[in-house]
Amino acid sequence: MTTPRTRMSPAARRRQLIDLGVEMARDQPLELITMETVAEAAGVSKGLLFHYFESKADFHLCLISEQAQEMLARTEPQEDLGDPIAMLYASVGSYVDYVAANGRGFISVIRGSASADDAIREVAERTRAAMSERILSRAGLLGLERTPAVELAVAGWVAFVEEMLVRWLENPVVSRDELIAIFVGALPSLAGLVSSVTAAD
Repeated sequence: MTTPRTRMSPAARRRQLIDLGVEMARDQPLELITMETVAEAAGVSKGLLFHYFESKADFHLCLISEQAQEMLARTEPQEDLGDPIAMLYASVGSYVDYVAANGRGFISVIRGSASADDAIREVAERTRAAMSERILSRAGLLGLERTPAVELAVAGWVAFVEEMLVRWLENPVVSRDELIAIFVGALPSLAGLVSSVTAAD
């Protein structure tokens, strides 16, 4: 659907174009989102997009960054819950709900690590690192000591969650609640196992 062209401030127009791109990325692969389709949807000329974005790659980077920020914002730990497992359930639940609503966008963000574009790969890696750090900064609440081995376990858990979510999008053989329970149960079990094994060395 084409948006009627209206006069906007530069900041508002740029915001509109990014929002349109993010909306498109919910339903289709990033590579199919072209400057032409976004310009048509916005009711502006293709040339105008290049006034706000240097290239298609720059526009895609803005979309990936926007999606990553939204995902992190939605999954921010709810400190007021107090109980660390309740906090983990809430964050993981928000993560799964985000993925269910933004499947293609989610895949674009996490698969950015495989991109040939260094900037997009950096966004994916930075997002993954932020998610790991949220957990590691609260390791004590889970009865764990932050060690290099536990850091490794948490990084592995994040990768496990990502891969399982991608497969779940394609074939949801378990329910949302079952998936969340699997993720929540796996984290302290994995980190605790790694911690106990390495402590015995």
